[in-house]
Amino acid sequence: MAHIQGVSAEKVGQDVQLLYDYTRQGLAGITDREPRGMLEPLEMYAHAPELLKAIAGLEMATAQLNRLEERLNVLAQLKAATLTSCEYCIDLGSQIARRSGLSDEQLLALPAYRSSPLFTDVEKLVLDYAVGMSRTPVDVPDGLVAKLLEHLDEGQLVELTHVIALENMRGRFNLALGIGAAGLSEGMVCAVPERATEGGVS
Repeated sequence: MAHIQGVSAEKVGQDVQLLYDYTRQGLAGITDREPRGMLEPLEMYAHAPELLKAIAGLEMATAQLNRLEERLNVLAQLKAATLTSCEYCIDLGSQIARRSGLSDEQLLALPAYRSSPLFTDVEKLVLDYAVGMSRTPVDVPDGLVAKLLEHLDEGQLVELTHVIALENMRGRFNLALGIGAAGLSEGMVCAVPERATEGGVS
């Protein structure tokens, strides 16, 4: 249960209402669902409207990124979500991943991705990177970056780094305020929470 009450659409100005509507439509478009709690993170940010607008701008800019292959982007964000154990992020990320072509078997194989035949070598490197970035302190060895740069250019690496960092921020914000799953993957297979210390980084 959330630690504070979010600001409902009835209590915000027109500009924030437009953000709510835009986000609702966007999430419905990528998940094909509209559960009641889907806007809860935004409703929390609405206590600080200027911050909400800045976060919305960052999210919109992130949604326009296109250098990195979509599957790698989705995998990296979902792995980071499982490592923060954010229920909202895992719920949303699992549905996005499924609609991007990941199978239920792949969602469930994420904790043991290194030994799984369901992921390519490049995907495993990206998942290693998400694990290393999600640790405290961050642990990204030079060798891992060198291996990634055999497959990605510098712009793609920056995009990858950004989406993992942003997913960590989302998860920690949601967890601190007690925001739970919204039901975007209700009745379907979801990825499972993990610990960033598992698996290791090469």
